[in-house]
Amino acid sequence: MVRSFDDLVAEAAEVSVAGWDFSWLEGRATEARPSWGYQRLMGERLAGASAALDIQTGGGEVLAGAPKLPPLMAATESWPPNVTKATRLLHPLGAVVVADPDEPPLPFADDAFDLVTSRHPATVWWTEIARVLRPGGTYLAQHVGHGSVFELVEYFLGPQSEKTRRARHPDDERAAAEAAGLEITDLRFERLRMEFFDVGAVVYFLRKVIWMVPGFTVDQYRDRLRELHEKIQDEGPFVAHSTRSLFEARKPE
Repeated sequence: MVRSFDDLVAEAAEVSVAGWDFSWLEGRATEARPSWGYQRLMGERLAGASAALDIQTGGGEVLAGAPKLPPLMAATESWPPNVTKATRLLHPLGAVVVADPDEPPLPFADDAFDLVTSRHPATVWWTEIARVLRPGGTYLAQHVGHGSVFELVEYFLGPQSEKTRRARHPDDERAAAEAAGLEITDLRFERLRMEFFDVGAVVYFLRKVIWMVPGFTVDQYRDRLRELHEKIQDEGPFVAHSTRSLFEARKPE
């Protein structure tokens, strides 16, 4: 049975978007995954670390999936619902969760960690990462790249400036990391296909990934959402492309 626009939107507007688990979208949207397998790489690095920090951990789901955590494991998160969720998930595993506003300074001493990780940080403060890493320590992260999901962003906000489109470009991030004194040891970039099969999936995605369409609400964009619903019904899934960068950087001895 084809569900109505009002039904799809109402359901997606009410479901919880706490944490960083996208399983609600199963069967309603797809996204290709980067070839490098970030969680596997992260797990390998964590298994060999003595003290590690996961920045902007979300609900802690990615970190909790690591087979083995180091003896000292800390994580930061800024959004209160995620802090609560991450605490419940990570404390039983021996990791401490610190509420942090995602602005400098990180609430840790210099040279505190031999590994810093992050998956899809909203902001990257390279000088702080360099400061809390021990000499010889590593930063391993998967970043959202430039122009990610901009087909959807521009559907709601219109054409974006070249400056906005270039934000998070891996070349610029490499330069910023090097300016902070880090050595890039691995940098990879991929553009990945996404498909949204119904308008409810779009609503859920924009409620959860709040920086895509800042201030997004169903009421504000109801007309565009209705047009999108009709477009999906007539033409099939709405196609967009995410971008991802893998960064591995080292703090010199």
